[in-house]
Amino acid sequence: MHPTSVKGVDDMIMLGDLNEAGLLRNLLVRHKEGIIYTYTGSILVAVNPYQLLPIYTTEQVHMYTDRRLGELPPHVFAIADTCFFNMRRNKKSQCCVISGESGAGKTESTKLMLQFLAAVSGQHSWIEQQILEANPILEFGNAKTVRNDNSSRFGKYIDVNFTKGGAIEGARVEQYLLEKSRVCRQAPEERNYHIFYYMLMGMSPDQKKILSLGTAAEYKYLTMGNCTSCEGRDDVKEYAHFRSALKILMFTETDSWEISKLLAAILHLGNVEFETIVSNLEGCDVAKSAHFSMASQLLEVDPKALEKCLTQRSVTTARDTVNKPLNAGQALDGRDAFAIYGRLFIWVVDKINAAVYKQPEDEKDVRQSIGLLDIFGFENFNNNFEQLCINFANEQLQQFFVKHVFKLEQDEYTRENIVWKHIDYEDNQGTLDILANKPMNVLALIDEESNFPKGTDASMLQKLNQIHNKGNVYIAPKNNYETQFGIKHFAGEVYYDSKFLEKNRDTLSLDLVQLVETSTNKLLKQAFHNQAADGKKRVPTLSGQFRQSLDSLMKTLTVCQPYFIRCIKPNDFKKPMLFDRDLCIRQLRYSGMMETIKIRKAGYPVRYTFSEFLSRYRVLLRTYQCDPKTSICQRLLAGEGDWKTGKTKIFLKDFHDTMLELERMKELNVKALLIQKVLRGYKYKEFLRKRSAAVVIQKYWRGYKGRKRYKVVQLGFARLQALARSRQLHLHYKRRRDAALVLQTHIRGYLARKELKRKRSAVILLQANTRGMLARRKLKQMKRETYLSAKEKEEERRAVLAKQKHLEEVLRQKREMEAKAQTENINDQELVDTIFGFLPSIVGGQEGQAPVGFEEDYEDLDQYSFSKFASIHFQGAATATHIRQRLHQPLLYHEDEGDVLASLTVWWIILRFLGDLPEPNKRTRVQGSSAPERYVPQDLISRQDRRLSHMVGLDQTVSEDGDVMVGEGPTLDRPLSSLEKVHYIVGYGIIRPDLDEIYCQICKQLHENNNRNSFFRGWILLSLCLGVFPPSERFLKYLQSFIRFAPGGFPSYLAERLRRTLVNGTRGEPPAWLELQATKTKKPMLVSVALLDGRSINLPVDSASTSKEVCQLVSNKIKLNDTFGFSLYVAMYEKWALGSGREHVMDAISQCEQEVKRRGGQEQHAPWRLIFRKEIFTPWHNCKEDKTSTDLIYRQIIHGLKYGEYQTDKEDDIIELTAKHLYIQHGSDSRPENVKEAVKDCIKTSLLEAKSEDKLVQMIHTAHAQSSFLSSRQNADVLKGEVVDYAREKWPMFFSRFFEVTKQSPPLPKSKFIVAINWAGITFLDEREKRLLELSFPEVTGVNTVEGKTSGHAVCLLTLKGDFTLSGSFGEDMAELITMFLSGLTERSKYAVALKEVSSQDPTLLSFKKGELIILIKDDEFSKQRGWLKGQSSSGKKTGAVSTDAIFILPTLSKPSSENLLNLSPNQRKNLVEAHQKDMGTVERVAPASLKEFSLQYFRLWAHSREPIRQPLLKNLVGNPEFSHRACLAFNILKYMGDYPTRQMQSPLELTDQIFSPPTKHEALRDEIYCQIMKQMTSNNNFSIEQGWQLLWLCCGLFPPSQSLLRHAQKFLESRRREPLAADCLQRLQSSLTDPRKLPPHQVEVDAIQQNSTQIFHKIYFPNDTDEIFEVATGTRIKDLIQNISKKLKLTSADGFSIFVKTHDKVLSLNDADYFFDSLRQITDWSKQAKRIKEGPVNIAYHVFFMRKLWFNVIPGRDTEADLIFHFPQELPKYLRGYHVCSKEEMVNIAALLFRVKVSGDKNQIAMIPKLLKELVPGDQLKAMSENEWKKNIVALFNKQAGSTVEEAKIAFLKVVCRWPTFGCAFFEVKQTSEPDFPDIVRIAISKTGLTIMHPKTKEVLANHPYNKIANWCSGSTYFHMTVGSLVKGNKFLCETSL
Repeated sequence: MHPTSVKGVDDMIMLGDLNEAGLLRNLLVRHKEGIIYTYTGSILVAVNPYQLLPIYTTEQVHMYTDRRLGELPPHVFAIADTCFFNMRRNKKSQCCVISGESGAGKTESTKLMLQFLAAVSGQHSWIEQQILEANPILEFGNAKTVRNDNSSRFGKYIDVNFTKGGAIEGARVEQYLLEKSRVCRQAPEERNYHIFYYMLMGMSPDQKKILSLGTAAEYKYLTMGNCTSCEGRDDVKEYAHFRSALKILMFTETDSWEISKLLAAILHLGNVEFETIVSNLEGCDVAKSAHFSMASQLLEVDPKALEKCLTQRSVTTARDTVNKPLNAGQALDGRDAFAIYGRLFIWVVDKINAAVYKQPEDEKDVRQSIGLLDIFGFENFNNNFEQLCINFANEQLQQFFVKHVFKLEQDEYTRENIVWKHIDYEDNQGTLDILANKPMNVLALIDEESNFPKGTDASMLQKLNQIHNKGNVYIAPKNNYETQFGIKHFAGEVYYDSKFLEKNRDTLSLDLVQLVETSTNKLLKQAFHNQAADGKKRVPTLSGQFRQSLDSLMKTLTVCQPYFIRCIKPNDFKKPMLFDRDLCIRQLRYSGMMETIKIRKAGYPVRYTFSEFLSRYRVLLRTYQCDPKTSICQRLLAGEGDWKTGKTKIFLKDFHDTMLELERMKELNVKALLIQKVLRGYKYKEFLRKRSAAVVIQKYWRGYKGRKRYKVVQLGFARLQALARSRQLHLHYKRRRDAALVLQTHIRGYLARKELKRKRSAVILLQANTRGMLARRKLKQMKRETYLSAKEKEEERRAVLAKQKHLEEVLRQKREMEAKAQTENINDQELVDTIFGFLPSIVGGQEGQAPVGFEEDYEDLDQYSFSKFASIHFQGAATATHIRQRLHQPLLYHEDEGDVLASLTVWWIILRFLGDLPEPNKRTRVQGSSAPERYVPQDLISRQDRRLSHMVGLDQTVSEDGDVMVGEGPTLDRPLSSLEKVHYIVGYGIIRPDLDEIYCQICKQLHENNNRNSFFRGWILLSLCLGVFPPSERFLKYLQSFIRFAPGGFPSYLAERLRRTLVNGTRGEPPAWLELQATKTKKPMLVSVALLDGRSINLPVDSASTSKEVCQLVSNKIKLNDTFGFSLYVAMYEKWALGSGREHVMDAISQCEQEVKRRGGQEQHAPWRLIFRKEIFTPWHNCKEDKTSTDLIYRQIIHGLKYGEYQTDKEDDIIELTAKHLYIQHGSDSRPENVKEAVKDCIKTSLLEAKSEDKLVQMIHTAHAQSSFLSSRQNADVLKGEVVDYAREKWPMFFSRFFEVTKQSPPLPKSKFIVAINWAGITFLDEREKRLLELSFPEVTGVNTVEGKTSGHAVCLLTLKGDFTLSGSFGEDMAELITMFLSGLTERSKYAVALKEVSSQDPTLLSFKKGELIILIKDDEFSKQRGWLKGQSSSGKKTGAVSTDAIFILPTLSKPSSENLLNLSPNQRKNLVEAHQKDMGTVERVAPASLKEFSLQYFRLWAHSREPIRQPLLKNLVGNPEFSHRACLAFNILKYMGDYPTRQMQSPLELTDQIFSPPTKHEALRDEIYCQIMKQMTSNNNFSIEQGWQLLWLCCGLFPPSQSLLRHAQKFLESRRREPLAADCLQRLQSSLTDPRKLPPHQVEVDAIQQNSTQIFHKIYFPNDTDEIFEVATGTRIKDLIQNISKKLKLTSADGFSIFVKTHDKVLSLNDADYFFDSLRQITDWSKQAKRIKEGPVNIAYHVFFMRKLWFNVIPGRDTEADLIFHFPQELPKYLRGYHVCSKEEMVNIAALLFRVKVSGDKNQIAMIPKLLKELVPGDQLKAMSENEWKKNIVALFNKQAGSTVEEAKIAFLKVVCRWPTFGCAFFEVKQTSEPDFPDIVRIAISKTGLTIMHPKTKEVLANHPYNKIANWCSGSTYFHMTVGSLVKGNKFLCETSL
């Protein structure tokens, strides 16, 4: 015995004893050791162990995954993995043929293959579980036989489809030849189909009662084999699994119940018996029983009809249909032939396919698949017709095996010249020829005889004997009485009973078919649908159907790479560890295993063409100087057995292939490491290069910054030195002053003491003399009193009192005079009155509130102090404080010498205005003065040329010393009035708008000014300046800060004036008299505006008010809506229009006042008036739009007629207008006085003088009486409109806006002229109003504005009569008006001329010729914004979409009649197109990069077009039919960009889906999409390009282009960096290079870019009912978002947290590695698909939540933020729902904590505890105590916890809960049907340790499954399924949720 036969080998090719005994011993030895799998090359031999072995665990699956065949011991998983690997490697479908006898284990091997494929797919998807769960349902066709307890009584081929990524995406099941006869009869010790026993044992009693079902022993169909049970099978549990599988495969409860009904009906029919009719022995009746009535009830047919079908048969003759009665035997046969079960089985298989089979999106799409064939094994018992078909199928499979293993292999060796010894093998081709291939074969003869109506089994057997008797395959009967014939099969001889014909015909009685059609049972009708549909057509025979299916199967197997599993049955007793040598050797013999081993041992099963071999194993080459075909094998396979090189292929053994694969993987790893090393080195070198460059940049930048900083520091030190020297001088002066004060103090003290001493001596002397005098006087008085009377005493006393009173009065007057002389208490009001004393007194008001925003930013303005500005910007030693001396240089630096002189002059005038310098005496000019002279700026002098403006004395000079001013006119060295000084100062500010010097000088003189008179004068001057000109941007903030400290009501007043001046710009004239009056009162000015209807409106204005503002105020007051063309006019000696634009009203009034002063009058008496009137009409003016406007214009026209403004040569027109005026004023009343009134209103004086008034009255009366408006009683407003329209048509020049211009080109008779613009067109006039040129608006093709070199803007007018370049001060306004008229006319125009010819087959587009007039139809069917209009040909027959690029819309409201508008010359058309393109924004200054260079190699077209492409742009897609079609469908890009019209509006998301869905799935289309987008963005209009940028932005964020296109795409973007989205596109393009997106853009992304926003913000919700907004980019992954949220919330760690999305019915967790928007898109798409089925397209609302998902290492108190935001709000609902098991003490403690969370420390809420119990105690524990007991216990603990905060209470709650084993679990209430011992509703708790199943009421743990015990799991729809334990016999658990 060879050593290999002692212990056995894994591969029988390696056996030394290569004979049958050696093979048998090898299998025996391995079988005894429990090793059931053995290789024969790549063929697996599997011996049925009849027991469960521990070799099908999850660990085994992982062990065999991605391993080569032969690396590990033989296993069915190895074959499955090899199929999977080769499918993905070779891109070719695989198949596995599992063959063997009945009971050999084919079905179990099929299940294991499916389990493994589902596991390596690795998706845990629902489709995987559906495919796996199809097996329990397919056991619908399994039954117990003598040889097999679970024999498949049908064949099946399961084709499992895979995606390109290797994931299962669907499957399809084909079934073959169900054994229908088993339903009616079974052999001894066999059972009917399992499902009947499952149902009777597993169905609930209530359901069985409804179906009237009992036990299996009660039914004849189930007891014919005298076996109703099967050892080792639990029918109850199997029924539960069957029901679960139905749910997984999307069978509804209705479907399940209908199946049960039909199965019950079959059982009841089987118990129906028949009674022979006594009167008619050939007939019978149905015996009355409950079974019959129940059967008819379940089949939902009429009982009488059913009885008739069972007891009678319809026979159709040529003329009629005859009912033939059946005897009892025939009736039983007819009952058994009612093949409900077979039809039901086919329906079930179709239903499974509907659930698991997914149609390919494209029919041309070739799927990769693995097919598993599990077909009935060879059998030699129960030899009926079905057995012949089964054995025929096994013959076909044996031939497939022989052909693949022997024939094809040896033929290929011969072709490739491989030295080969031919191996003999047993070929069963002869058997197949006799059975099915040759003419008149066995099956053909059976079919032929079946088709003869009179054919019988005997005649069939006779034909078989006649034709095949002479062959060695067919075995004829020994005599004429035997009915059996034999066939020599490859597995042995089998004898068949010849009763074939009836079964082969497989026909159903027409009566039964008609009966089914009358049934109301939907499932029954569906099952028999095909039978009923066939009607009277000939039904194919059973053998014909089977052969057709078998042929299809063989074709499928032929195109696949096959693998074989040979299943061996070790014994017939189904006993483990029992090995029947004879039985096994017979199976090995007929399976050709000996020959297989020989050919596998000698042969080469692995073959590669040279190119395939080199392509795959090139990496194993060591040098290129060799023969690559042989060097690899010679080096690696030397000494490893035989391998051959043929003509075109290399032939290898299986283990050679394994070795090469292993070496290839090792070498690829080495090369990958090398590439990584090189790339890392390159990256590091790149980093070094960039770092070196960065260092250089830093060096130069630091140098630059250092030099700049040095200059700043140097300047700062210079200023610091100046301040230091100033401070030193100040301190020196202070010391000297202090010393002088000390000296003065001592001297004054000495003098005072000396004086005091002198005075004291004098006082003492005076006192002595006084006392002596008084004493003497008193003595004298005493003497006199002795002699005087009482009367004399009284008179003397009175005289003394009068003298004393006089003395007091004198003293009082003296004190008043002294006080008046010493005080200087002058207030601002008195000062204003003093300065502007010439103004009349008016009543002043109080200051108003500060303007809005004045108090804002006080803190910001604090840093802008005037002192700071002075220290930074003032020149030399100038400071910010008040001085009284002349300056030698300006405060600020000025480059212009004129500005320097102006600054010094203004300083001198300001000092004089403030009173800081005295007014000079009048001096005469000194001739020949030697002092150099500086002149006043000429700009100020030239102001006297302004219209109605003349300022006196502005041509002076100022001498160098500044003391003497000389000039030709009145000089500045004379005394000036305050008004003159203001005019001088403000005049300089007007002509030099950026001269901050004036404001700096005023502020300097106000800063620390202690002279009250000067101080208030300065603020008044500042107020006047602020109303005329603003400061520069540099000084603005400092000035705003400075005016905050103004006295009294000045701050708000000054701030408002400054704001208004900033808004409306610099004035052109100095302040008017009215403004000075307003300065006195600090209130707005009131002006009166006259209307031509006699009204006058008073309006408040200020210094900055413009004519536009005043017009708007007037319009608002009179409720005027149509405001265009109404302007403000100023009238004095003449009338001119201010317009309705930016002109300052006070400038016009100031000019009027100056004109009056120039004429010798006073400003306040200037007779100016403001008038509001119509200046110009729009071409589309409509009098009906605004009655107020029409009335005003009408009054204006009547006024103009009266005063001769509007004149006409026709007297009749005047008469007609006057008659209309009469009707408007008085209606039909034409009394003479009314007519005279109308005459006075309308007729000018000259005409009255020429004709008598009476005559005119008579003429007007006649015209009024004969008028049509009188007879028709026309509305007065309509008549006013007619008058206005007449005036507009008659006098367009009087309703024009005039502009003085200077012509630059082309030549005209005049160089200076006036341009008049009105509704009719543009007219050029000279100064005598002679018309030089007239242009209608259709003749104007474009207007451009360019900056003029000297003054204003130049206007380039492009017309059909030439181009005109005009310049003027109001050029910009003129261009704006013309552009407005042109755009308005173009917008309203219905006429266009074709610029080019367009011809299209698309009915949506309009075809037209060049120069053709097109009538535009404005019905909004197409979007003009997107570049399309609806047009009609001039013939009026055709309509369609017209591209705006192809036409020029004529700016006219009437159909053009001039031919030159339509027949343009080529040059004019070219200019028109260029101008049109410029308007559309397609003409660019610098041509940006395009795809022109790229297109030279890859495609032709690179510029935009409006026609859909007919084939892809890229050449490599043109030949690919699949991608070519998809590429052409991307023309939705044109729709999105507006380059193609569409009648059906599509949302942007629908268009982006259609554009980006194909390239996200197919990488080959990505370059095509990039090219199409960039192509359409080249030379397109602005709107399309903007839309294109949106698409390109989305595209760059989804996927990158290929390397060949990447450089061009980057160049395309970099050349457009000015575009807002270009930089972002570049960044997104770089980011997408690493990992592209999987799905098209989400709605949020599309909405964002539609708003031109590149920032996307999304709201994230948290469990504590709060939310935050987070920025989410299109490239943000879930893990990035989690990190951002954790960082913003300041969480300790982001571990365990996840993003969840909640829709209306689901809460789904997102995968951390996925893109955020891909995940959102996937979820919303799922939801849409689910809802669309029921409701049609819908929008899905969703919320994004951030919550803790994994509760690993969660310790309450460690992360307070996480506890409060997440842990507490997530755990609280679980506790209150009663998910946890806890004691009463814990519940009371937690209730107290939760009560504190509710009410904090408020004890007043204790009374609310009973009402709050549901929020404090688990719902199922509320009745554990009474409400009072709960309250008492909660209050006690609440008081103990006094002092705790709400946050501490929440954490304390978590600390209690975390001690429970269910802390952190996710709980689910589910309905289960898998475990009969469990309740229907169970609670699943998922924790970090595993999955626990609990009783929902008792909370008892029913089962606990650690994760390592769960072999498989998946979810789908509302189901969750898992397998616990082994993949083969593991426990299956299916549950259903509401989500």
